[in-house]
Amino acid sequence: MTPQTIIILSSIGILAGILSGFVGVGGGIIIVPALVFLLGLTQHEAQGTSLFVLAMPVVWLGLMNYWKEGNVQWKYGLIIAATFFVGAYFGSKLSLKLSPSLVKFLFGLLMALVSVKLILSGYQSIVANED
Repeated sequence: MTPQTIIILSSIGILAGILSGFVGVGGGIIIVPALVFLLGLTQHEAQGTSLFVLAMPVVWLGLMNYWKEGNVQWKYGLIIAATFFVGAYFGSKLSLKLSPSLVKFLFGLLMALVSVKLILSGYQSIVANED
């Protein structure tokens, strides 16, 4: 694993942790798209790796299914999990300093931006018949 990959994974973990503490999200909305778009993982690998990050202990059964199919990047998951822990602390501190209305607005904006990116990416894949 290159230093650049470790930096990207750590950044994903910090961002996901901050947003988890900030607005209660991280796995599906941050980690999965980041792994797909920044590191080129497949959707299944990204989902499996995200589940690994959040697996203690609530998603073990889903994780095991992805693992059996070879869709979990264990090293990536470990780095993101470690940095997520730190990010969640700072994200919650930030969120508590802002008004609930502003936090709600920022959360909605983030979800809209990620949704548009995923919709366009999925549409382009369907049109190109990449599945």
